Amino acid sequence: MLRSSLIILIAIAAAILPSEVSAAAAAMVDPATKISFDDSIGGLSLFGVGVRKKGPIKVYSVGMYSDSEAKDAMSSIPKSNKAYAISALRSSLKNASGTTFLLKMNFKVGAEKMAGAIAESVEPRTSDKAAVETLKKLIVDGIASKGAAVPGTKLQFDCSEAGVKVSVDGKEIGVAAGLCQAFCDVYLDEKAVSPALRDSCIENCCS
Repeated sequence: MLRSSLIILIAIAAAILPSEVSAAAAAMVDPATKISFDDSIGGLSLFGVGVRKKGPIKVYSVGMYSDSEAKDAMSSIPKSNKAYAISALRSSLKNASGTTFLLKMNFKVGAEKMAGAIAESVEPRTSDKAAVETLKKLIVDGIASKGAAVPGTKLQFDCSEAGVKVSVDGKEIGVAAGLCQAFCDVYLDEKAVSPALRDSCIENCCS
């Protein structure tokens, strides 16, 4: 009797434990899609998460990561002054060692269409059109082997002085030089494609 009870308890624990571990690993969940993001990536801390919508369609969730110094710089900024907080956030990232945007697909989008949408957002924010074309090609090349950016696909953009490094599902594709600030502004300036991400960063990092 004791042995059978012990076996049942072990089975219950085995069934529960994975979900508990998964919940602990997810520091933030995008409320719009219920997609979760870990609290750090590549040594960078999670600032916030948000959804990218196209009309009523929730295309993907995005998490922004940057270094602890940039996050500390935001801790004294009052979230009540939103315009000032946005400006301070953009300024803090200029001095960061690196900033990463992790996109997790929620809706199926073809390789060309996905790459084109991102490139069209970056293009007005830079004068380097050749670099934008390079970025577009890297995204297409990364997604092409899958046929499309299906739900669950992860597109990672590591922004640094070297440019924007593109990775798809953990596989590095290449680097588009000179687009760091422009790519960050896609998500953080006054015309940000995901206001929810920008608001989340302010809510989580400001005082």
